[in-house]
Amino acid sequence: MSQTYYLPQSNEVELFQAAAQMNLPVLIKGPTGCGKTRFIESMGEKLGRDVYTVVCHDDLSAADLVGRHLISEEGTYWQDGPLTKAVRNGGICYIDEIIEARKDTTVVLHSLADYRRVLPIDRTGEVIEAHPDFMLVVSYNPGYQNVLKGMKPSTKQRFISLSFTYPKPDIEKEVIIQESGVDEEIAQKLVDIASEIRQLSDIDIQEAVSTRLLIYAAKLMVRGFDPYQACMHSIVESLSDEEDVLAVLEKLITLHFAKSSHV
Repeated sequence: MSQTYYLPQSNEVELFQAAAQMNLPVLIKGPTGCGKTRFIESMGEKLGRDVYTVVCHDDLSAADLVGRHLISEEGTYWQDGPLTKAVRNGGICYIDEIIEARKDTTVVLHSLADYRRVLPIDRTGEVIEAHPDFMLVVSYNPGYQNVLKGMKPSTKQRFISLSFTYPKPDIEKEVIIQESGVDEEIAQKLVDIASEIRQLSDIDIQEAVSTRLLIYAAKLMVRGFDPYQACMHSIVESLSDEEDVLAVLEKLITLHFAKSSHV
């Protein structure tokens, strides 16, 4: 099994390793597609710990994290959720986009994110002491925060925090090359496109172009797709549905990759 590729941007690897050694929970902030999940996967491999990933949504309940009673032919039985599995067996429980979860769900994390490191399970009466190799990691996109959706200070202040952003141009180019196999010239053009889109301030784009989308475009090109078409399908159409925004983005793409005659 090949190791997950991750190219450090700053001191995040050293900080994460220190947090793991000291049993400190970690909060990672950053925009969509900037490498948060890839970083956690690579750190799990580096530390030799399984990663239990939970992607949050509006209906995520505490039972989805902790576990629930199920019914079989033999009767009812308890099934651990991903958080409980990580607490019992050791590993990294990675809760992605935590602000999307219901407020009452995050309360179950409090006793794991401080000196107690225990998980009370009301439905079974258990109080599980965390395995020495258990680590709690949560993430969210600050751009999605608002009055209704935000992380409570009482929760946020239980974590040490890492702020991620899109990689610096030279790092982003190297990531694109490594992940897609595209040549350096094409990778540089994709990085330039991303930089120009991220600097646009007069059009309404909810989320700037991610490194992930650049890799998708590069992979299509390596597969033989026309560069213009690859960028349109992987970047432009993924960023907006508004015709005026699409027109601006398409014009930007044509500055780097000529529009193909058979589009």
